[in-house]
Amino acid sequence: MKRTLTVCPYCGTGCMLYLVSQGGRLVGVEPSSTHPVSRGSLCVKGWNAHAFVHHPDRLTSPLVREKGELRPATWDEAITVVVAGLKGVQDRHGSDALMFASSAKATNEENYLLMKLARRVFATNNIDHCARLCHSSTVTGLTDCFGSGAMTNSIACLDDTDLIFVIGSNTTEQHPLIGSRIMAAARRGARLIVADNRRIRLARHADLHLRHHNGSDVALLNSMMQVIISQGLTNLSFRERRTENYPLLAESVAEWTPERGAAVTGLTPGEIVDAARLFAGASSAMIIYAMGITQHSHGVDNVRCCANLALLTGNVGRNGAGVNPLRGQNNVQGGCDMGALPEYYSGYQSVGDPAIRQKFARYWGGSDLPATPGLPLTRAMDAALQGRIRGMFIMGENPLLSDPDQTHARLALEKLDFLVVQEIFLTETARLAHVVLPSACYAEKEGTFTSTERRVQLVRKVVEPPGEALADWQIISALARSAGCGGFSYDGPSEIMAEIAVLTPQYGGITYERLAPHGLQWPCSTPDDPGTPILHREQFTCGLGRFSPVTYRPPAELPDEEYPFVLTTGRTYCHWHTGTMTRRTHLLDREERAPFVEINPLDATRLGLREREPARVTSRRGSIIVAARISTIVPPGVLFIPFHFVEGAANLLTNNVLDPESSIPEFKICAVSVRREA
Repeated sequence: MKRTLTVCPYCGTGCMLYLVSQGGRLVGVEPSSTHPVSRGSLCVKGWNAHAFVHHPDRLTSPLVREKGELRPATWDEAITVVVAGLKGVQDRHGSDALMFASSAKATNEENYLLMKLARRVFATNNIDHCARLCHSSTVTGLTDCFGSGAMTNSIACLDDTDLIFVIGSNTTEQHPLIGSRIMAAARRGARLIVADNRRIRLARHADLHLRHHNGSDVALLNSMMQVIISQGLTNLSFRERRTENYPLLAESVAEWTPERGAAVTGLTPGEIVDAARLFAGASSAMIIYAMGITQHSHGVDNVRCCANLALLTGNVGRNGAGVNPLRGQNNVQGGCDMGALPEYYSGYQSVGDPAIRQKFARYWGGSDLPATPGLPLTRAMDAALQGRIRGMFIMGENPLLSDPDQTHARLALEKLDFLVVQEIFLTETARLAHVVLPSACYAEKEGTFTSTERRVQLVRKVVEPPGEALADWQIISALARSAGCGGFSYDGPSEIMAEIAVLTPQYGGITYERLAPHGLQWPCSTPDDPGTPILHREQFTCGLGRFSPVTYRPPAELPDEEYPFVLTTGRTYCHWHTGTMTRRTHLLDREERAPFVEINPLDATRLGLREREPARVTSRRGSIIVAARISTIVPPGVLFIPFHFVEGAANLLTNNVLDPESSIPEFKICAVSVRREA
């Protein structure tokens, strides 16, 4: 048997593991005992990271739609059809009638190449990826306050912190090894505040559990800051030396007394005061958040409030502190870093800057590049329905299940003149495509992933792809060459990374030789730069940290007489996102086979619902039937449904209203009704 060190393909924690292979097939997984994050452990998904790779559902040849059906095709035919289809849309409707969706499951090199394909070959900035659905709020909010939209600290800082404030993150289920580290910190004496209206596992270990109303995070955080300021608990030295705009923040939160905050959040004034004093009194405090903060129509404001709280107490730029968003997919940080965003090239370099455009155009060997920022993926769906987007190329994502208001997403995709999907399985989205391109999964190619703590790590090939499947970077390069574009001939991913390093300041010192065994944390700008475990130590990326006052806005859709419940969505421990991989993993599927709705016992009794009975949950956008799971995890009036299951798709119900700044949908709150299904 052979053991090959690589990176887990699931959440953004960035655990490394050994894939065990024999005779060209994967047979098991072993953890890496020396890795600084996983430290000899894996979660249940990591232990089963090999199980989907050889599944019989894997795509093995290109598929081309003919007479309404997908049929096998050769690579030459499929590449020709794709290029002709995309060029046809471009010729008839212009470059900006095309949309490219990159993937947080693809490598850095592949995300970079798809960004290059969109801008260099098809002359559009309409390139985005699933960060639009999870952490676009983080990129916008933290960039505004700090100048950089990434996790400020390292996971290892949890071992040294005095207090951990978890808000909007069910960490033990979403990022299990980070959740374990938080619980270990609590056992050694670190104080723990958990803000979540569900009684998640971390709440059992918390010194203070704040069960505030969904969507009231700004009110909670503003009130905490009001207490900190009014009671003289700010870090005066840090505030005066390293921040700006404090008077505007102080003025904006002055009216958010604990009493006012309590009226909006459903907490008591005393709980808010206790939280503020605990946080401000810690010698070092880490803020941990995830999609419970970001997936709102005011998600950017939520992130700004987290940054404001850290600036106010001096908890940035040092060990055991910081604002730490936990990325949901294995390479969502890398997808952002590589410029799979409509307004940025790699390294968050603006497409609107003429000097930056000239730099990329000169290196890529092309003419002028498009200057106008492109469409976010969520707004591209609206544009497709309106006929402004006519062609779409989707790599490794399943928007038909992951987008809010699935009816809207389906209508948008069905209206396209031309849809290409590059995938490892025939997903719900791939079934609608005109061409399906079979790609290699993480175990079948080389490259790098960047974890939530900015750690760039090597992904190593262990087995061959099934049938005629190819790595995404090989497919993208073939498409560009077929379109007559030079500059896409690479000997391998290491050569692509060399190009990335030339053009991307944060990755300037990254080479494959330097990444063994456990990677480097960006920024790593020169060949002798050891990397940066903690950002903003001496100064912020933008110079001074910028306080950004926030005005509270309620959620877009609140309960009423017709739809009296609040619905929130999320993950379960055993499954991941749209279930494409985990539901093809026997052990994981066995543990959680069907969709369910969590409902409080008081509500269940009133509705005559019993455990496991079918319940119909309905919103203004659709209706699904799922099994009732009666639990005090949710408070009365609140329902929770995981979003992994196509047969009970939570996103058939969720609201497509978008944050005006980040264009992220409001997944985390919508109004629904529920009744027993006869």
